[in-house]
Amino acid sequence: MRPAPRRAQPPLPAPRSLAPLALAALALGVLLLSPSAALAAEDSRDLFTRLREDYGLVGGAVGAFAGGLLTCLTPCVYPMIAITVSVFGAKQASSRKQAVLLSLSFVMGIAVLFTTLLVGAALTGGLFGAALQKWWVNVGIALVMGAMAASMFGAFELTLPESVMQRLSSVGGVGYGGAFALGLVSSLIAAPCTGPVLTGVLLWIGKTQNVVLGALVGFCYALGLGLPFFLVGAFAVGLPKSGKWMVAVKSFFGTVLLVCALYFLRYAIPAMTKVARHDTMFMVAGGGAILIGLLLGAVHLDWSDGGLGVKIRKGLGIAAATAGGFVLWVSIEAPPPNLTWEHSEQVASERAQREKRPLMVDFTADWCGACKEFTKHTFSDPRVMEKAGGFVAVKVDATDDEDPQVDQVKKKYGVVGLPTVVIYDSTGKEWKRFTEFVPADKFLTAIEGIN
Repeated sequence: MRPAPRRAQPPLPAPRSLAPLALAALALGVLLLSPSAALAAEDSRDLFTRLREDYGLVGGAVGAFAGGLLTCLTPCVYPMIAITVSVFGAKQASSRKQAVLLSLSFVMGIAVLFTTLLVGAALTGGLFGAALQKWWVNVGIALVMGAMAASMFGAFELTLPESVMQRLSSVGGVGYGGAFALGLVSSLIAAPCTGPVLTGVLLWIGKTQNVVLGALVGFCYALGLGLPFFLVGAFAVGLPKSGKWMVAVKSFFGTVLLVCALYFLRYAIPAMTKVARHDTMFMVAGGGAILIGLLLGAVHLDWSDGGLGVKIRKGLGIAAATAGGFVLWVSIEAPPPNLTWEHSEQVASERAQREKRPLMVDFTADWCGACKEFTKHTFSDPRVMEKAGGFVAVKVDATDDEDPQVDQVKKKYGVVGLPTVVIYDSTGKEWKRFTEFVPADKFLTAIEGIN
């Protein structure tokens, strides 16, 4: 009896391109990893913290997923996709179900490794926080990030030893267990490109010391990194050709790493934070420098695109984008200056003179209704608090008229009655005197331009 002829498998759909996915990942990565993304909200928190606090764990998961997806587009991960899928047998699978399960096993191997790493970072976060108090630790982190950035820019190649690569390459094979094991080791093989991104995430999780967040971020980062492998292995999705666009991805990561290096270096050199304040002008200047850097070629130009002129353009572009990113990040993170009151006139006046800052002296009393109106409606206004946050402000309690010290201070400032608010500029010259209640708008107008 002749065996029944085998039924032909239905043809798989034609490979679809991952180009739209790549473009979407790059755009989302720029949004999430660039400090300028927080500008629109004028929020002092970093973007990952804003996502986590405003949108819960879902926000942190989205950010981690985008970071993993963007990492997959780098030159030491992207070319591995098609080869790796062939190694664990997804292309030779007898059915779509088997291809899906093999690909899923591979991605779960990646997820186990990164989830374990980030949970470990959260559990040891206390040690990390204590270490960050030492200036040399911050300098060391900045140097490591600077070296990784140089690698992203092509100064040298970060690779594992050949013997280690050969051993890792021999792990895995066809089958679900082999695919899972290959997922574990592939993450290590891709360390030269996953390392720079993962370092920043590890530092962040170490600071939060949140185990649940560490597990979630690690898992979602792995899902982003493994998504292209899954799509190619399970659904035969076609990959766009490798090209110079991957160099742009590495240059983007390199610039972000340089910004992070400066960010850690500022803890060792506190004077660096003085280049930026929580001020719209500084934020716009930082964003403008980033734009100039991008236009010069910080990301899209390659060192090999031309002669000395191209190299100078890219170098200047990287410098501008890095400086702009640092200024913008520090400006956004810095809390808006708040109006903090001193209660010793002598201490306040000496401080204003020493620090060359404007001085505001508010004479108040429990029995003074207009003084309370100043406190309730004018000094508590957020705009006034921010504008006058650079002042040295002091409250003089004149409730006891018979106190000789209070009387002496009143004579010094020529105070006749209450309320009285006296404003001096940074040179010690009287700028404005209020002897009756004024609302916040009028007060803001009166102190405009003082320095």
